[in-house]
Amino acid sequence: MADENATPSQPAAPPASGGHSGPSGPGGHSGPGGRPGMGGPRPQGGRPGAGPRRGKRNFVRKKKVCRFCVDKADFIDYKRAEILAPFIQERGKILPRRMTGTCARHQRWLTVAIKRAQNIALLPFAAEL
Repeated sequence: MADENATPSQPAAPPASGGHSGPSGPGGHSGPGGRPGMGGPRPQGGRPGAGPRRGKRNFVRKKKVCRFCVDKADFIDYKRAEILAPFIQERGKILPRRMTGTCARHQRWLTVAIKRAQNIALLPFAAEL
C-alpha cells in the first residue's frame, strides 16, 4: 500500500516544444514517434481492412513465337496476301510486334511486304467506313 501512494523517483519529462503544432512531428509527417498505432509497419494483405488475397491466380504468359522464324522464311512475299492479311487491322494499320509475336527482322520485312501489297491493291489501305 505504501508503494501505491509513493511518487515516482523521476518526474515525467515535459513535452518538447520545437515550434510545431501537433503530435505528428516536424514537417507534418507521422513517424514511428508520432501517434500510437501510426507509422509502424503495414499489416500484410495490401489493402487496409481486407484479409489476405486467397483467390489470386498466377498467370504465366505464353511466349509468342515468330511464325516466320518457325517456318525458316528468308523472304516474305508481298504477292501472297493471305499470309499478310492477319498482320493488319480492319482499319488497315499494321499490327505491332507485341501483338503478333514476330521478331524484329521479320517485322521489318513484313512491313515492307504489306506496304508493297497495299500499293498494288492486294491489301486495302483502310476498310470501308
